[in-house]
Amino acid sequence: MNCLTEEDILNDILLTEKNMSNSYSTAINEMSNDKLYKKVMNIFMDTKDIAREVYIFMYNNGMYDVTSEDETKISFN
Repeated sequence: MNCLTEEDILNDILLTEKNMSNSYSTAINEMSNDKLYKKVMNIFMDTKDIAREVYIFMYNNGMYDVTSEDETKISFN
């Protein structure tokens, strides 16, 4: 019997993807081999894309609550 809800599982996936992308980011910054750098960079981008897809799915299905900010309070410098 599975005690985890779909939302629990998706939260776990999203957290895992975030942690993986943070680890890949550190590794990329410290790579000296150009071929390896490019390969790991592609994997890094894949993890970011997956995290984004999971987030959008969760947000669209009411599983990830985000408070909207008034556009006049947002500045882009």
